[in-house]
Amino acid sequence: MHRATTAAAAALPDDQATAPAAHACAFARDLAAALSERPHSISPKYFYDERGSQLFDRICELPEYYPTRIEVAILTAHAREIAACMGPRAEIVEFGAGSLRKVRLLLDALDRPARYLPIDISGEHLAGAVAALQRDHPGLQVQPVVADYTQRMLLPAPLPGAGRRVGFFPGSTIGNFTPDEAVQFLAVAAQVLRGGALLLGADLVKDPAILHAAYNDAQGVTAEFNLNLLARANRELGTAFALDQFFHSAFYNAPRQRIEMHLVSRCRQQVVLGGRSYQLEEGESLHTEYSHKFTVAGLRELARRAGFRPGPVWTDEQRLFSVHWLQAPQEGNDA
Repeated sequence: MHRATTAAAAALPDDQATAPAAHACAFARDLAAALSERPHSISPKYFYDERGSQLFDRICELPEYYPTRIEVAILTAHAREIAACMGPRAEIVEFGAGSLRKVRLLLDALDRPARYLPIDISGEHLAGAVAALQRDHPGLQVQPVVADYTQRMLLPAPLPGAGRRVGFFPGSTIGNFTPDEAVQFLAVAAQVLRGGALLLGADLVKDPAILHAAYNDAQGVTAEFNLNLLARANRELGTAFALDQFFHSAFYNAPRQRIEMHLVSRCRQQVVLGGRSYQLEEGESLHTEYSHKFTVAGLRELARRAGFRPGPVWTDEQRLFSVHWLQAPQEGNDA
């Protein structure tokens, strides 16, 4: 998920007032395409309306869901080293900022950060999170950006006297892309961050039993999060998905090193969207998310292909998760 740094950080720029309508239009278009094609598949970015963002925050607190807990531990343990890599007066650009919890670990360690630009597709959720951050860091210049960070975007020019611009992309969200999409996103980030760097979190390949538990939690929060995509379509697009006629399915595809998440139809049924009827057969699924897992070497090679120069890597003792420092190309030079 710019024209001026906000004094009241929860206030979003006027030119983003039409963002909800634009997102709804894109959602309708992409859902229609997903229902028209087989196999059915839609981007996981549509999980993140206000309700979806709240559910994801709950997922991050579940005992089975290790990525958030371990990434926070890595960032906490190595915050000073990371801050030294960033240098003084850094500008931080966070892609898919969410609740802004992890960036606080960096802000507390940084030397006089110049500005923080959180980007997120869920405007309401972002506004509340930014307001809370501003209360805790009243001297920090914050400029929230409501946008789809997977699309090419223009960011504000660096502030006068600012240090390097550092991207922050935690949570292994990079795993939601296909490998080609990941390279494409990283290549765009490398250009946006020229002269700076990217701090990226990546989940690692591990015992499938650990992965299965993480995406099929006992409380059913992940299932509710997945089904919320259909509930959002009902709220925003006027569809009439019967949520009890779908079930959550998440499994590890070992050859492709990824979790796949689907919504599976329990019966033959029809849904109407934009005046058109679409049919789903019993057992047919709507694919909603990939979550690719990486080796350290594999992630570093992916970054090189996109133009970054890999630097330090921090992991936990069990090597369940990793945080990578990726140097962007210098201004006026190739990688």
